[in-house]
Amino acid sequence: MVFAIVAFALLMMSVDSTIVATALDSLQRGLDTSINWAGWTITAYSLGFVLMLPVSGKLAERYGRRRVFIGSVFAFTVASLCCGLADDIFVLIALRALQAAGGAGFTPSATGIVVDHFGDQRDRAVSLFGSIFPIGAMIGPIFGGLFVTYWSWRAVFFVNVPIGIVVVALAWRYVPHDRPKARPERVPMDAMGMALLGVGMLTGMLAVSYLGEPGADPSSLSFVAPALVAVAALWRFFHHVERIAHPFIAPRLIHGRGFGAVNLVNTLFGGVTTGTMVLVPLYATNRYGIDALGAATLLVAQGAAAIVFSVISALLLRRTGHRLPLYAGGIAITAGMLLLAVAPPAGVSPYAWLAGGAFIVGAGRGAINPASRNAGLQLAPEHSSILAALRTASLQVGSISTVSIVTAILAGAAAPGEVQARVYAIAAVVLVAALSLIRRVPEHHGSW
Repeated sequence: MVFAIVAFALLMMSVDSTIVATALDSLQRGLDTSINWAGWTITAYSLGFVLMLPVSGKLAERYGRRRVFIGSVFAFTVASLCCGLADDIFVLIALRALQAAGGAGFTPSATGIVVDHFGDQRDRAVSLFGSIFPIGAMIGPIFGGLFVTYWSWRAVFFVNVPIGIVVVALAWRYVPHDRPKARPERVPMDAMGMALLGVGMLTGMLAVSYLGEPGADPSSLSFVAPALVAVAALWRFFHHVERIAHPFIAPRLIHGRGFGAVNLVNTLFGGVTTGTMVLVPLYATNRYGIDALGAATLLVAQGAAAIVFSVISALLLRRTGHRLPLYAGGIAITAGMLLLAVAPPAGVSPYAWLAGGAFIVGAGRGAINPASRNAGLQLAPEHSSILAALRTASLQVGSISTVSIVTAILAGAAAPGEVQARVYAIAAVVLVAALSLIRRVPEHHGSW
């Protein structure tokens, strides 16, 4: 029951990450705004989500996973209701940021609940989280299309309300209370560390997001100014956490032995892969002239493979350990990227070729999911919420950065399809080089 409750909340969050995109055109017309401002409903959510992840992880460790989980679902539900009632685009953008603040608490608190209460089965429960997100990403656009066609863009927000109410009620009844700490710590929350990290991540994401705008110029003040602020704030953050007794995030969880390798693996094989695959429909249209519906269905092949292989990898993880599935999945992702980069041989349709490449990438992503989730957690289970937040932040930063950089490159390309093919080839080369990181990932067999 507990796993079903937290899994349902994670599914609601993952559906929301894709369902809104299908309603942008209807939302633009409904609020009488530009497509640029309508797009900011997605950008604001992404920025707020990344910004609040480490904060929510810290809050879960300080005030309890159950409290933060229920509070996050409640905030997400209320914000969803308000989003559906909004009549002004700027109010909607602000509410989407608030909704993201609630959604950011789901994964850290849910992971902490599993680690605290599932005993020697916690590795398997955490591993199965990897099959939830592809399901949400697949069904989100379907539900979004149905709601927009037969109701209104407001329905993509209203649908979260009854689900959220049910999750809060069930969590209140069935999720166990957090175990009392032997010695409750009364330490400051490190407001300076929170502020520095927040400013650094926010301005960094703004700089990267700007690159995705049409006609973006990397030498313009719109990019250079936030980029410089981000570099300065993040440098000051790392300098700060190394020198105080109770930092916002312990430095070893970011770049310490074992943790640094895990975070980089998540950023590259998780985040960069996600960013490149999001652009597969655009690639299918630009290079091969596949229609929008056919191009969109290519991601179904990737999602289906990710679900199946994530479950298989989770069931075998205690025997395989962490490194074997990471190597196998990394090689599969690289092979899939190369297939996407090259033209199909004679007699093979472009659609079938792209679907095959997407399926192989999805299989690789599914294979690495359980290992990449458990590798860091088993080193410091007491910091499970922070580690889950760092993992999700790594995925988001890698994905957003990749999409923004690639779209900036494509914006000025005369033949975007050919340019994007080279992007997939370069991504494959980068990932091959990144395979060497896996030997630094802590190995582990069995439960932890």
